[in-house]
Order: sequence, then structure tokens, then C-alpha cells
Amino acid sequence: MRTCISTLLFCCVAHFALAQALAPKLPPTEASEYIGTVQRQTFKYFWDFAHPVSGLAPERNATPNVVTSGGSGFGIMAIVVGTYRGWISRNQAVERMLKITRFLEKAERFHGAWSHWLDGTTGKAVPFSRYDDGGDLVETAYLVNGLLVARSYFDQNTKAEIELRNRINALWRSVEWNWYVHNGLLHWHWSANHGWKMNHPIGGYNECFITYILAMASPTHPITRQVYDDTWKKKEASHFINGKEYLGYVLPLGFDWGGPLFFAHYSYLSLDPRWMEDEHTNYWTLNLNQTMINRAHCIERAPKAYGYSERNWGLTASDNHEFYGAHQPTEDNGTITPSAALSSFPYTPYYSYQAMIYLYRQQGNRLFGDLGFYDAYNAKENWYSNQYLAIDQGPIVIMIENYRSGLIWKMGAEIQEIQTALPKMGIKRPDYPTGFYMYTPEVRTGMVHIMKHADEGKYILDFYTKGTEAVSVSLTHNKTGQTQVLAEKKVFTPGPQQLRFSSDYGDYTVLLTQGAKEIKLNLGLR
Repeated sequence: MRTCISTLLFCCVAHFALAQALAPKLPPTEASEYIGTVQRQTFKYFWDFAHPVSGLAPERNATPNVVTSGGSGFGIMAIVVGTYRGWISRNQAVERMLKITRFLEKAERFHGAWSHWLDGTTGKAVPFSRYDDGGDLVETAYLVNGLLVARSYFDQNTKAEIELRNRINALWRSVEWNWYVHNGLLHWHWSANHGWKMNHPIGGYNECFITYILAMASPTHPITRQVYDDTWKKKEASHFINGKEYLGYVLPLGFDWGGPLFFAHYSYLSLDPRWMEDEHTNYWTLNLNQTMINRAHCIERAPKAYGYSERNWGLTASDNHEFYGAHQPTEDNGTITPSAALSSFPYTPYYSYQAMIYLYRQQGNRLFGDLGFYDAYNAKENWYSNQYLAIDQGPIVIMIENYRSGLIWKMGAEIQEIQTALPKMGIKRPDYPTGFYMYTPEVRTGMVHIMKHADEGKYILDFYTKGTEAVSVSLTHNKTGQTQVLAEKKVFTPGPQQLRFSSDYGDYTVLLTQGAKEIKLNLGLR
């Protein structure tokens, strides 16, 4: 059954076999050196700055004893990345993970859920707000998601790794997701002191999607499909279905203009949205278009005084010069948060790389430190954060890795319970037509801009084929007219395809033919 589900949803993903493997040692490129430096320094937040007793991630560097459950889930996935990249040994990682799971077993819990913040020494809940001093189901979901990714990765039959997997399974099975259903709706919070006072059903499209997936996937305390539909899709219906166009990009779900970019990150750290579709949306298109809207707003719509550009973009929740804000196109005060563009690497590699290089080279003397980029900056206000936040640092490490190798997405595909739950939620593998399924052209230019893969040093062209008719793909330079054949009358197994090639920088037209079908793509090689 596991193989069938994985085949249905995740493109015939076999076991990734990374338990014994490290990232391949490839010749360095300029891009891989920059990306690797940013990724590794950011990883140190979760390794070097982890709490000494719990091993969990501090909420921010200014409050080292207040650890965060959700940010620690991101940190656990960052530890998996660090192990794969060889920044730490496998034994070091397992030892740290055992420290974390042993602490979590003893930490204060509320019907299986952890609080948003915990005391890193005692495990007692630290109130997040007046009435939020109990279980936080969304933060718990981020934490559990990280634990399940670690369970997939640390799969050797050593005594330590067996113990780790057993501890993770026990923690996972003890979360009472269905207990958080109140009046037929799934709620975010519950407090032993204040009950349901927070009164926050988890509805409307936002960063909480992974909560429903795990709640449906629970082997012991699952919610029903009815609760999923009634809360997530119907409770805040005004910001669930969207379908409007913003600066030329259609947004299938969510708030007007898309909301903060972490909506496209948190739930998709281990879920590959290319292979997720339901009756409402294709999740890759949703996340890609939200990213393109966010970037286009910065370039075309935001006040010029903010200093945004093609290289300086990215709005998401973070610190700002006034304290904190959910920065987005409808709530924009000039604050750029590095996590926004950098965590979007899988969606917009070239545009994210442009932003990374700008932030590192032009702003790095004030914005980049020992633990990666500081949280945010505002050029108009001449304000630069001196803080690191776990929830902003974690997605940078993870999503850069998903761009580089797909590691965490592949680990997510190994989580059997999730793969079983997705079809129950109406989420299936998309049946794309023959064509360029991964790209949304930039509206201003009509171009899709790609860069050489940072590690491989070659351009990668993604496309999809249906049927068994032969396919030809050619690349023609728009100025010289010179044509390069990438594939000639080749029969592909139906499904996603990649062509790797070298070529000069410039603007091209890609022509894909299959029988009488011709599909063109305006491609900028950068």
C-alpha cells in the first residue's frame, strides 16, 4: 500500500537511500559557494545556538532560554540538512535528536500538544499572550513535521537510531489532534487556565495547512474530513477561494495579494507542492504565483522610497523598526525580510539568488552575521535588525536544500501516514499535460528566467510529457537565430522530465513538439 500511495502522489519516489549518503562532492561554482555559505551559517542558529539543556531552538537570540516548538521543528529539519551536507556527523545529529526527544517527552503538554514557547531548561509552558498559555496545535504541527522528517532520514538499524525512531513514534502518536475539535471546528489553542478563550478556529488559507494534513494523518487521534472541510475551507471562506488577478498573476487561494510569503513556506518544507492538487488549486501554481505577486509588488507597486528592486524584494512576517509586522503587499512599510526571498528558492531560483547576492554583497556588512542573515531591514528608516528568529532562519536552510537536492521533500514522501492522508483530503497527484508545468512567466517581460543549477553548473529545463509519442526540444537564440537541439524525437516515460544543458547567456525561445503539438516558452538564461 505504501508503494502505491507514493507512486500515486510523488512521481514514483523510491526510498531515497540517504541514510548512508552525504551530499555529492561536486566541483564548486560561484553560486554554490555563495548559497552554501548562507545556508551553512544559518544552520548554525539551530546547532551552535541551540539550548544547552533541551537542544531546542530559542525563539530569538535575545531570549535564549525561551525555546519555540514550531521553530524547533524547522530546526530539526535543518539538522537533517546539516547531516546530509556533512557539516555535522550522523552520530552528532542522532545524539542531539535524542536529547531533543527525551526533553519533549518530559515537557509540559496539553492533550498531547506543546505550547508555542517553552522554558528551555524546565519544559514548562511560557505564555505567548494573556490567554495563550496552553497547547498550540499549529506550532505542534511544525514540531511533529520535523520529527517525522527525522524519522525518515535516520533509518539505520543502530541502537541509537532505533531508539530515536521509537521515541518519535511515541510523541507523534500521543498528540490528540481530534481533542482540539470544539463545536465541530478545529481550534488552534487550548489552555488549562482559560479553556477555549482564544476561540481561534484554523480557517481560511494561510500557513496552517500542514496542521490539517497531520491531523488527518494521525494513527491514533485523527480528525474527520468533515472537520477539515468545515473549518479550513468554510470557516473563513472570505480568504479561502480567491481566483483574482494581481499584476497579471492569478492567485487561486488566500488573502488578496497573497499575504506574507511564509504561507508558501511553512506547510511545504516537507511537502513537494508540484505533486499536490485538489478541486480548488494546484499547490505548485498557488505558491509560485504568490511568490511572483510578492516580487512584482516590490518592483512595480511599492513606493519608490522603499528602495525595492528586482534584486531587493521579499515581504513576510518579521521584526521591523516598530517591533513586528506581517509584511505583505497590503501591509508594507518598507521592511525586507531575507527569509521571504531565500525561502522561495524552489519556486524562483534565479530571482531568489538575485536577492541573496544583493543582501549579502550590498547589505551584508550590517545584515549578515555569524548565524546568517539578521531578521530584517528597512532602508527608508535606516533600520537593521540585530535579531535572529528561529521561524525565519529555519525555512532558509530547508528550502535552499529543496532547491539544491530536494532532500526534505524526498524525506516527506517517505512519511507513510501523510501519504495515506492526502487522498483522504482530496489531494491527488496532478496529471499535467505535455508542456512546461513548473513555470510562470514574468508578466512584464513574458520571460521565464533561469540560472545554472548552483551545484551542477548546468541549466535544467523541466517539462512534463503525456503519452508515448516522441518529443523534440530545441533552443533558439532570439537575436542570432542559432538553434541548439536538446532532444530529438525521443520517447520519454510519461511524467516529469529534465534536460540538462550548457549554453550562452541570453534570451531564447524553447520549442517542444510532440506529434502535431507545439509548445513555446520564452526563456532567459542568466
